[in-house]
Amino acid sequence: MIIMYTDGASRGNPGRGGYGTVLLYKNHRKELSAGFRKTTNNRMELMAVIVGLEAIKKPGMHIKVFSDSKYVVDAVSRGWIWTWERKKFKDKKNVDLWQRFIELYKQHTIEFSWIKGHSGILENERCDELAVSQADGHHLMIDEGYENEYD
Repeated sequence: MIIMYTDGASRGNPGRGGYGTVLLYKNHRKELSAGFRKTTNNRMELMAVIVGLEAIKKPGMHIKVFSDSKYVVDAVSRGWIWTWERKKFKDKKNVDLWQRFIELYKQHTIEFSWIKGHSGILENERCDELAVSQADGHHLMIDEGYENEYD
């Protein structure tokens, strides 16, 4: 089983943002992060999961995702994304990311667990450090999905 911890951060909503992901598998550890010049916290929370899933090259893996994002965890665990998809994401935000997530989700068996942020969980704290440092960084990328949809 692959264990994934994720977190997103933004400096303003919208504002500068970043995500952090930690993947753990057997004796392997991989950290992923990036920052964007204009985005939202929810986008970064979802992006953290997407980037982690994209890093898993073998299909059919069992993955346990730990996130402090109710937005992401509830949307998946409560099945809201399937209703949104059936309704073609009418009046929903972050459609580009949810569609990208759904394609990845279908390739694996994924379990989501919500964890309280800033509660001392080592890997979640590391994800937060990664996300914040990227949001505060100097090499910010363009979140084209956000800027094309909202600007």
